Amino acid sequence: MSTRITRKQVLAWRLRRHLLDPVGRLAVPRVVDRLCGVQAQVASTAELAIRLRRETSRPGEVERALRDGRLIKTWAMRGTLHLLTPEEGASFLALVAAGRSWERPSWQRYFDMTPTQIEALRRAVRAALEGGPLTRDELAAAVSARRGMRHVGEGLRSGWGTLLKPLAWQGDVCFGPSRGRNVTFVRPEDASARWSGLPALEQAAPNAIVAYLRAYGPATIDAFGSWLAGGWFGIRQLRGWFDALQDRLVEIDVEGVRAHALAEDLDELATTTPTTAIRLLPGFDQWVLGPGTADGHVVPAARRTAVSRQSGWISPVVVVGGVVHGTWELDDGQVRVAWFEEAGRPRRKALQAEVARLSSILDRELRAVIEVVGS
Repeated sequence: MSTRITRKQVLAWRLRRHLLDPVGRLAVPRVVDRLCGVQAQVASTAELAIRLRRETSRPGEVERALRDGRLIKTWAMRGTLHLLTPEEGASFLALVAAGRSWERPSWQRYFDMTPTQIEALRRAVRAALEGGPLTRDELAAAVSARRGMRHVGEGLRSGWGTLLKPLAWQGDVCFGPSRGRNVTFVRPEDASARWSGLPALEQAAPNAIVAYLRAYGPATIDAFGSWLAGGWFGIRQLRGWFDALQDRLVEIDVEGVRAHALAEDLDELATTTPTTAIRLLPGFDQWVLGPGTADGHVVPAARRTAVSRQSGWISPVVVVGGVVHGTWELDDGQVRVAWFEEAGRPRRKALQAEVARLSSILDRELRAVIEVVGS
């Protein structure tokens, strides 16, 4: 018979693991590791997600960590841009690469690229980057000048980076230091002395699953698969990876849902006390993205469209005890909170305290404006 844990205990345990209750003291790279990476297509929200999880922080620390090679920036889970540590992030990349999404007939037809051509592109990009960072245009020009590569120039110039993602997952390219307003690309080994290449799949899978369960457990196999690649992997492959970890995992009953956790975390989970802590979290925060916006225990189903908006935009959220109770936005000197009506009366003092903390982090005078919104 599996151990039974309440949903509130699970969320309270995750809040502790996420350095949200209590707020932590870990260095920037360790925060990124705790969260299994930080989604970073909006640099300012990625930095805020990290700073909100640290008792003290300074602006520019994320950029310094990238410059020093303690972090890398690359396309990772679900094809989205992430901050990762080179040590731990390599396992996530290896797993995403194992999906071989670029070999699917639909991908080949849409981008007019065969697996053989992707391999040729890998060699061409690595050769072009031997001399150091290149901007998007410089990389496109260098690669398309090579024999048989002329047709890829337009695709490489695309801001979506679709042709570069398979290369990023295979450890051939990542983002380098910006040059003015232009991004640059480098090889991971040139971005960080800590990069040692992709581990074998037999090592990468347990590394990634353990890291995920430490941050988002107890969790189902489907939740892990959705976080990793948005449904690219079949359940048989995912289950095989979990089965290989059988000696380290336990199955837990979370209010009728059977989920996996690390055996080493079981005692702590079972003794965790539910919390009512309130936190303001930025857009694209890992608290929401880790379990996914379809997890109605974190994002109430009736409010999913308020959180997961058009074009993949994820709103800043107000979290109470781990559950999304509202959204918020910055409007000049105001933090405008849209508190969900069904969450009951707003806890104004706690919200104001969070706004004060946000104000100190952003070094701006901010005032809370709280509005209760119906469904």
